[in-house]
Amino acid sequence: MMKRVEVEYYGRPLSIEVGKLAKQADGAALVRYGETVVLVTAVAAKEIKEDTDFFPLTVDYQEKTFAAGKIPGGFFKREGRPSEKEILTCRLIDRSIRPLFSDGLRCETQLIASVLSADRENDPDVVAMLGTSVALEVSDIPFNGPLAGVRIGRIGGQWVINPTQSQLPDSDVDIFLSGSRDAIVMVEGGARMVPDDEILEALFLGHEAIQPLLDLQEQIKREVGKAKRLVPVVEQDKQLVKRVGELAREGIQQALAITEKQERYKRLDEVKSEILSKALLEYADREKDLKAAFDGLKRNHLRQLVVEQRRRIDGRGLKDVRPITCEIEVLPRTHGSALFTRGETQALVVTTLGTTSDEQKIDALIGEHYKKFMLHYNFPPFSVGEVKFLRGPSRRDIGHGALAERALLPVIPKEEEFPYTLRVVSEILESNGSTSMATVCGGSRCSH
Repeated sequence: MMKRVEVEYYGRPLSIEVGKLAKQADGAALVRYGETVVLVTAVAAKEIKEDTDFFPLTVDYQEKTFAAGKIPGGFFKREGRPSEKEILTCRLIDRSIRPLFSDGLRCETQLIASVLSADRENDPDVVAMLGTSVALEVSDIPFNGPLAGVRIGRIGGQWVINPTQSQLPDSDVDIFLSGSRDAIVMVEGGARMVPDDEILEALFLGHEAIQPLLDLQEQIKREVGKAKRLVPVVEQDKQLVKRVGELAREGIQQALAITEKQERYKRLDEVKSEILSKALLEYADREKDLKAAFDGLKRNHLRQLVVEQRRRIDGRGLKDVRPITCEIEVLPRTHGSALFTRGETQALVVTTLGTTSDEQKIDALIGEHYKKFMLHYNFPPFSVGEVKFLRGPSRRDIGHGALAERALLPVIPKEEEFPYTLRVVSEILESNGSTSMATVCGGSRCSH
C-alpha cells in the first residue's frame, strides 16, 4: 500500500513516500527535502545467526553522482570507493539507530541510503537519517523508534534548524542531533568558542524540532506499517550463571586489579580457561553459555567498581588522569613531530607543510571545494597487540581522523596569515583509551 505525506518543515517542503519504490525490501522510504531526495531501504535476513553474540548490522550511505548532474572524474566513470563524507554519514546513522534495535536480534540487517537528487543546499545526511527511521518503522524489523535528526546552526545570534550549505559558513555552531520521542540518542558537532549553556540550549531546541517528524512517522506506521517479527527470548540459566560466579568471581576481581593492560588481559584469559575446564565437567556442551556468563560477570564487576567504589580498573579515581608525557621534534627530517603518551595510549603525530598546489580538491555533490588542512589517523593492529592485514583506512580511521580534524580546525590560522597547506598524520602506537584525543593533543604540539 502506497502512502505519501507532505509538510512544510522549517521553510522547505518535506515529503515522505512509502510503498512505491523498492517493494521487495522489508522496508523502504523515499524522502524529499527541498530538491534533495534520498531512498533508504531496510532488509533483515529471516534466519538467525546462531553463532553470534552481537547484532550484525551494516549501514551504507552512497551518493550517486547523477544526483547532482555530474559524471565521475578520472578513468573509471562509475562510483567506486566511498568518500569520507559517505563514510562519516554511514557512521552518523549507525550510531543513532544501533541502540534502538530490540535486544537479542541476531539477523543480518542492512540499511542502504542512496542519494538520488542533491540540490546542493539541503545536506542529504539529515534526509537519510529520517528515511532510515521511516524504512525501519514500516518494516517488520524489530526497531524501537521512531527517530529523526536535525542540524542546528546559529547565525547572527539566532538559532537556525537545518541551515543550508550557503548559510553554514556564517554559523558559529554546527551540531547534528538525532533523537527519539523522549531522549537525545546521538550528538555530533562543533562550535567556535560557544559556552556550554548555549550548547545545551541548542540541544533542547533540536530535540523539540524533531517532534513533528516523529509524529509523521507514527502516522505512516499506523496506516501502512507491517507487524514486527518476534525476537527469540533467550532464557538465562540462573544456576549456570551462579556456578560461574562461584568459580570465577575472585579470579576476575584479582585480574581486573592489574594495572598493565596486556598483563590484565592475559590473566583474564587464564582465569577464563581455568573456569571453563572446571565448569565443562558439570555443563558439557555449554561452552558458549559459560563464556557468556563469564563475560557478563566481568562487565558487572567493572560496573560495580565505577558506580559503587568510584574507581577505575587501574585503581584511579574517576577524576584522576593517567601520567602524561609530551615530546616534540622527535623526528629529524619532518616539518614537525610530537609524541604524546597518556598511560598506555600513545600517538606519534607528524606535520607536513605544503603550498597551495598541495590543497586537496573535494569533488562532492554539494560542489567542488578545497581543503588546506587535512588530518589523517591510522590505527595499526600492533597498537593493541593484534595481527591483521593492512588494508586502506577503515571507517573507524576516517571517523576518528574527522573528529580530531574538527577539534583542531578552529585554531588553524586564517589563510591570509598562514598561506600553507597543512597535513597532520597521527600514527597510533599504543591504545588504551581515547586515541582520538591523543591525536588532538599531539596535533596541537607538532603544529605549534
